[in-house]
Amino acid sequence: MSDKASILKKIPEQGILPLYFDKDETVSLEVLKALYAAGIRMVEYTNRGEAALQNFKKMVALRNAEMPDLLLGIGTIKNKDMASTYIAAGADFIICPGLVEEVAEIADQHDMLWIPGCMTPSEIIKAENMGAKMIKLFPGDMLGPGFMAAIKALFPNLLFMPTGGVSLDKDNIESWFKAGVCAVGMGSKLVSKTLLQEKNYPKIQEMAQKAIQVVNEVKGK
Repeated sequence: MSDKASILKKIPEQGILPLYFDKDETVSLEVLKALYAAGIRMVEYTNRGEAALQNFKKMVALRNAEMPDLLLGIGTIKNKDMASTYIAAGADFIICPGLVEEVAEIADQHDMLWIPGCMTPSEIIKAENMGAKMIKLFPGDMLGPGFMAAIKALFPNLLFMPTGGVSLDKDNIESWFKAGVCAVGMGSKLVSKTLLQEKNYPKIQEMAQKAIQVVNEVKGK
């Protein structure tokens, strides 16, 4: 388990947060291996189905055995019971699709980073007042970099990460970083349904390496 401050530092350092779910345990583990081999050290697994919890526990076990420097977050957490369950399962951080106060309370009790999903200034203000340090702009493709650029000055102490619709296209990623985000969340544009169905782990690794390269270029690394 890593502390909040170090995770808040590591997400911007990586600049990209891959997120995925697959109901098949083996696929979930193999994708994690592919992302890790590509150089990814932070991953969000999405709580999207009945198999998610058991898969996540197996992923935590694999991480503990073979990837000690990997941070595993859990996404799509919508209530306190889900939050408590995944904290007990070994999650390093929690991401919500919206602003869920009861999840924030549980995370705070465990001194764990929680990242709420927001799409209006009012939600972001409320999240900041509740102690949020990072905001997931969701859905990113609906909001767009223009929204980020327009509100950035209002929230100088918050970190922002768009999720939803962020593509591997350099212009797309660059527009987000220029607008003021610290990282981009990438789901189906990186770990696509087709690649999951084909179990094409080398391609997933290749895509993740490309994503890291593009983000580093955009950030001027």
